[in-house]
Amino acid sequence: MKRVGVYDIARLAKVSIGTVDRALHGRAGIKVETRKRVLQVARQLRYTPNPAARMLAVGHAPLCFGVCIPREIHYFYDQVRDGILAEARRFESLGVSVNYDPVPRLGAGEVEHVRDMLGHDIRALIVSPGDPRSLAASIDEAENRDIRVVCVASDAPTSGRSTVVCVDPELNGRCAAELMAKFAPTGNRVVVLTGMLQTEDHRRKTKGFVEAFSRFCPGGEVVDVLETHEDEQEAFQKCLAISRSISGLGGLYVNTANCLPVCAAVEAAGLAGRIRLITTDLFPPMVPHIENGTITASIYQRPFVQGQTAVRLVVDHIVHNTPFPPFHYLSPGIVLQSNLGLFREVQPANAQDEPWGDTHVLAEAVTGIH
Repeated sequence: MKRVGVYDIARLAKVSIGTVDRALHGRAGIKVETRKRVLQVARQLRYTPNPAARMLAVGHAPLCFGVCIPREIHYFYDQVRDGILAEARRFESLGVSVNYDPVPRLGAGEVEHVRDMLGHDIRALIVSPGDPRSLAASIDEAENRDIRVVCVASDAPTSGRSTVVCVDPELNGRCAAELMAKFAPTGNRVVVLTGMLQTEDHRRKTKGFVEAFSRFCPGGEVVDVLETHEDEQEAFQKCLAISRSISGLGGLYVNTANCLPVCAAVEAAGLAGRIRLITTDLFPPMVPHIENGTITASIYQRPFVQGQTAVRLVVDHIVHNTPFPPFHYLSPGIVLQSNLGLFREVQPANAQDEPWGDTHVLAEAVTGIH
């Protein structure tokens, strides 16, 4: 079927091409009655704009994304990367491409990597700030050069970044606190294991959990918060030590994807199934620990959809002049033994190729409002 274009609308509405363009894009210089007539014809013809043609019409160059996210913890950030690449492929006709330059781990060398990325011909930058204060100046420089910056999975709120895509960290922590309280007895003593409190995502998850736990668990107490710096050996040693040193320890909340060494420590201490372990996200090596009861539940952050959404927000902004929301929060999921099979990370590879990943999340997203 022949694609309907602005020429068809102009002919049927008996107006010029310029008038059609002004009506479709809400520009001034057109009478109200004329605008209504043009829009009515467009609806009757079921007109949809051609993004590639619009890119050319407004003089946009090919849209290259710089992507500077951690390589580790790869279980989580591989999914973010795959979401970015999947969405970029959908917009290849617009000249969308990806320059992928990961940092070794969260916060490691990210300022140098971002500054190097700014030396390339990029129109947008997707970054996961591990040290947001140090990175803020580079983000501001990018924005001043008309390079849109989207933070994903964590934020740099003091910078001039365009937006952030993530699960609301404090909501994440509160959900974990409520789950812990429901699974553990009243008066429970629990410990939080995080990555780095300088990282906005880790700090706010910890804050949400600590503030909510005593409310959901009468007499409950968060007895310690341990930074593990996303290091597996450090996480194992600290978890093993605290599991043996705190009598009556009832639960552990791991608010990053670095949960495997915690599982190993809990099992080494002989506490598997005896204390409640609430983790974050989901990847195949976690499945046995969920099935055998070492992990009680996990808060799922939809990393694939986070990557998709970051790309889509930039394309919508550049192609359709859609303003960025100040933040784009996705609704978290809860992983239990009973619903393991619903999540893409444990699906066969050929079942993960759907173009939108978890499409239902679009209806659950909270964009720009608390």
